[in-house]
Amino acid sequence: MHTAFELSRLPRIIFGPGTLLRVADISARFGHSVLLVTGTKTLARCASWPALRAAFEQRQVAWQLAHIPGEPSPDLIDSIVRVHAGQPIAVVIGIGGGSALDAAKAIAGLLRRGNSVRDHLEGVGPELPYQGPSTPFIAVPTTAGTGSEATKNAVLSEGGARGFKKSFRDDQLVAEWAVIDPDLLATCPPAMIAANGMDAFTQLLESFVSTRANPLTDTLALDGLTRTRDSLIPWFSAPESPDASQHRANMAYAALLSGITLAQVGLGSVHGLAAPLGAFSPIPHGVACGTLVAEATRINIAALRARKPESTALTKYAVVGRLLAEDAGLCDQDAHAALVSTLETWTQVMALPRLAAFGIEATAIPKLVANSRGSSMKTNPIDLGDADLAELLRARI
Repeated sequence: MHTAFELSRLPRIIFGPGTLLRVADISARFGHSVLLVTGTKTLARCASWPALRAAFEQRQVAWQLAHIPGEPSPDLIDSIVRVHAGQPIAVVIGIGGGSALDAAKAIAGLLRRGNSVRDHLEGVGPELPYQGPSTPFIAVPTTAGTGSEATKNAVLSEGGARGFKKSFRDDQLVAEWAVIDPDLLATCPPAMIAANGMDAFTQLLESFVSTRANPLTDTLALDGLTRTRDSLIPWFSAPESPDASQHRANMAYAALLSGITLAQVGLGSVHGLAAPLGAFSPIPHGVACGTLVAEATRINIAALRARKPESTALTKYAVVGRLLAEDAGLCDQDAHAALVSTLETWTQVMALPRLAAFGIEATAIPKLVANSRGSSMKTNPIDLGDADLAELLRARI
């Protein structure tokens, strides 16, 4: 093997049903004052919360709550930091979906310094280097999608005509521990399963064909793609079936792998476009990824065939096409067609809405394209021009 690569920092990972209750022991190792950062209804829906609360009390761990009502904004992060800065908080625990985990990550990074997160946001403000130190952070995902439990970036959004969706990113923000308990996914409704599952799938696919992909991330991505093939649609279609617990575990694991791979090698055009879509419209991130990924894959493959036919990404797309079709005998061209067809079918089966459902019109395309050239677009397997991206968006309006 001649491929050189680096592996950046990862959390210590605990995976398995019932592991939420280990959070009390883990947090007590850091101290006895905890800030819980969570969604507004997450703990109310969590059947294990009373047991975890009792475990905190048994270990004399005091906890305070900070609620994240939606995708976190810089102002929300700053307001929570102002309230809790200077307190002897030993550890921040994020329990929830990607928004809660990203918020917890940012809050943990700023509690000891007390400054504004705007100081460090990429592409916003002064972009000052983050010096740390960060408060220890424990990530507990309750959805299977973003993989935020394994990444170093906290994605923050500001709405409006001049809005943005940008990252506060540093190795010091990586969680000390990631506790993945598939039982926490039991209350996810089908629409959430679809959006988060397609986010995880997109992250796995984009990291697999990334220009920075390496043998290690390829192995992890393929495992995650296989588990998504086996479990996403069955779990979406029958979330309370006897097999649902296995499907939840598969998707929780796939999401974790997607976070690991994206953290190492980056993403692609879907996430490049999802950032301005989320900034300028109320479309949830997972829905944006899910509604774009089939068309983005088709356009990437067509552009590679036309302009870069020697690219290994074409071979990789064929590998995924054969994997999803469960047909090892497909030639590359047929495998490409099978990949796009499968993604189109998933989009229809899970009723992922078009962009127009969120008020996005063709007149917005130039602005969306102009704001799509962030870090994700840099690792797309081929440089897509403005016309390519406009075609992609137009096809999903």
